[in-house]
This record gives sequence, C-alpha cells and structure tokens, in this order.
Amino acid sequence: MEHAPLRWGILGPGSIARTFTEDLLLLEDHVVVAVGSRDAARAAEFAADYGIGRSYGSYEGLAADDSLDVIYVATLHPGHHGAARLCLLAGRAVLVEKPFTVTTAEAEDLIALARERHLFAMEAMWTRFSPLVRAAAGLVRNGAIGRVTAVQADYAGSPPYDPGSRLWNADLAGGALLDIGVYPISFGAMLLGEPDAVRALTTPAPSGVDANTAVIARYAGGAVGLYHFGLWADSPRVAMITGTGGIITVGPPFYRPERLTLQRAGREPETRAITLPGHGFTYQAEEVARCLRAGLTESPVLTLDDTLAVMRTLDAARADSGH
Repeated sequence: MEHAPLRWGILGPGSIARTFTEDLLLLEDHVVVAVGSRDAARAAEFAADYGIGRSYGSYEGLAADDSLDVIYVATLHPGHHGAARLCLLAGRAVLVEKPFTVTTAEAEDLIALARERHLFAMEAMWTRFSPLVRAAAGLVRNGAIGRVTAVQADYAGSPPYDPGSRLWNADLAGGALLDIGVYPISFGAMLLGEPDAVRALTTPAPSGVDANTAVIARYAGGAVGLYHFGLWADSPRVAMITGTGGIITVGPPFYRPERLTLQRAGREPETRAITLPGHGFTYQAEEVARCLRAGLTESPVLTLDDTLAVMRTLDAARADSGH
C-alpha cells in the first residue's frame, strides 16, 4: 500500500540533525519540508545543503507550519523541553532527541501535554529500534538464555576537553550521563524494566560535569545492571546479557550493532549479522511513520512511560553521584 510521504520539520540544525536528515533522505516515503533555527542564516544554510524547501529563523515559525506531519527536535539538551512544548502547543507531533529532557519533571510535563492534546510524541532513542537490538530483546523475551541475571553495557569516548563545548559545559547539561550514559541505561531498561535501586560513582571534569561514571542498578527478580560511560577514553562499547542459560553479546557498538552472538551452554555460538543503512537512524523514522499512519500517539516499542522510567533512573544516578 502506497502512502503519501511523511513530511518532516527539523528544529535545531546542528550535527545530530544533519545525521538524521541524511538518513531521512534514504527513505522514499519521507521528505524534509522545513527547518527552523533561532539563526535564520543557519537555517537557510542547512536547507540549502539538503534541498529543503523552507527555512525559518525561529522555532515558532517552524512550529506554525501546518504542512508538517512531525517535527524532529534536535536542540542541545536544555532546549528539548521548551522546543518540544512549543511544537506540541502548536499541534505538532514530535520526535525528541535523546535524552528526552534534562530532568524527570520536564519529561512528565511534555508527556502530560502530549497526552492531553492526543499528539504523537517519542524519544529519539534510535538504538531501541535497531533490528539486532530488537532481536536481542526478542531472544530474552522468548527465554533463549533463561532468566537474565545481569546486563553489562559501556559507552565511553575521548572528545577533546573544551569547557565551553556542550559535552563539558554544565550550563549546557554536559557530561557523560545525559549524552551517552542514557544508551546503556535505556538498553538495560528495555530488558529489565525500571530498577528498584540505583548506585552511581563518578569522577568530575574540571568543569564540574561527570567525566567517568559507573552505575549499578538492581531490578525486580534480582538481576543487576552494570553500566560504564565516560569522556576520557574509548571503551569497547559492547553490551552483554547474561542469563541462567546463556549469554547474548550485542555489538560493538551495541547502540548501532551489525553483529549479535548468542552463546548457549553445550552449543555452538549463533551469530547474526546485518548491514545498517546510512547511520542507523532510518528505523526510528520508519517507526514514527508507522505510528502516525496507524493513528497511534505513542510507539509500543518505546512508550512514553518507558522514556519516563529511564529519566527517573538518570535522575537517581545523578542524585546518588552528586552530579
């Protein structure tokens, strides 16, 4: 069945917006119609780079564009709440870049507004829509490795230290937790739900943001999550799911895997491999389209309650570590 193309607006023409737009352009039934920025020249440059027909020098202008089916909110972290709220109040469906917001309270506000207005909203945690990540979740759900006892995941990089940049600046909600820690914590939540206890230790950067962090979480049924994320050194970026009947290894990197291995006692390892199109963002775009065409206001793959649970865990980790 053929569909009219899904018409996207891009709010905040930064680097992640470029990545996502490049993947949207790979999809035949998606089209980027407009881009909005608080800097009109920046919006116009982005539009020219990708052949986008309209650019706006304000977020309000983009949100008021009635031709759009959905707006992708790609501002810096502290801007997510205000920009997404603006779009929802204008009657627009939203895909909000991860982390959904900076705090649980902000997430609760956006979710309440989306539900009150009966508008689609979803966190752009693109990993949750990756075919091999969904396959890993399916194996766990079907009992392939028995009862899960532990999930381990790490994601650390080594960006240059610049206290003015978004990663290192506390005023821009910098630090490892919100930028990349959300990946392993969300991965664990997909498999185990929301933890009932969270402990976190971190070493701060000179700028005060968390630079090297470990989180331990306990879940119902006794499973634990062991998560590491940081900004000092590149890590393996692998996720391992340990169960009473085997182990599943996802990645590297687990957040956009092209390889998954299932190892069960007494059996040869089973490996699945795929080649991701583009950067790996097409799957979340296709899920947005599927939901909107079906009249859904939330994705069953990543519900707003799922996102809220992850936000609570991030808040708990920040509170326990003092950052």
